[in-house]
Amino acid sequence: VKRLYVDAETGKPLEEDDEIKGYELDDGNFIHIEEDEIEAVQIESSHTMALDGFVDKASIQQIYLDTPYYVAPADKVSEEAFAVIRDAMAGKKMAGLARIVLYRRERPVVIEPLGKGMVLTTLRYDNTVRQPDTVFGDIESVKTDQEMTDLAELIIDKKKTKFDPSKFDDKYEDALLELIRAKKAGHKAPKAKAAPKPSNVVNLFDALKKSLSDSGSSKRSSSAKTKPAAKRAKPKASAPKRKSA
Repeated sequence: VKRLYVDAETGKPLEEDDEIKGYELDDGNFIHIEEDEIEAVQIESSHTMALDGFVDKASIQQIYLDTPYYVAPADKVSEEAFAVIRDAMAGKKMAGLARIVLYRRERPVVIEPLGKGMVLTTLRYDNTVRQPDTVFGDIESVKTDQEMTDLAELIIDKKKTKFDPSKFDDKYEDALLELIRAKKAGHKAPKAKAAPKPSNVVNLFDALKKSLSDSGSSKRSSSAKTKPAAKRAKPKASAPKRKSA
């Protein structure tokens, strides 16, 4: 199996040598750009990390965070300088704003301490992020019922837990592996499990009470210290990519 590019006008397949890079103008014409011309484009932070300043970590909105990378000293010589900036940021509870080139594109990043190292997270450009007001602006302000709020808070308290990403299961991957194992053994594909039938709950208040009741019943029927059943071991996910300081 291979993928072919086809000329939109003639319908004939194109060879690799026929493919070029270009930029389409408003009039439909293209400016042809050679590969070596793209390679020659240099950005200030191509071989360095340009540190622009420091900000309060709490001021960084989550919607701007993109991909995390681990940051460690490049060699023994840089370990002391690395530790100094790491500890200083940790003491001030600040994060560094910087720029770095990844895959030919300059990306704004935020750097913050993480244990003995640091973590660098790429940031989305402002013009690529939808602001909350453009999505939530039409939601009307509603005066909530205090009894419902109290009930919801009670449910939150009862279901309070600790963040443990190791408990996150990829249900789709599990189902796909089950299908592969069945096919490998010469069996028919397992039937899809029927979706649970909707309950007769007709309003939010009843739903909250039902959730509280279910939570209470579950806790009464099992010990608070009961551990989840053992599950099939999976290959560990690779750590974020490591970048030198």
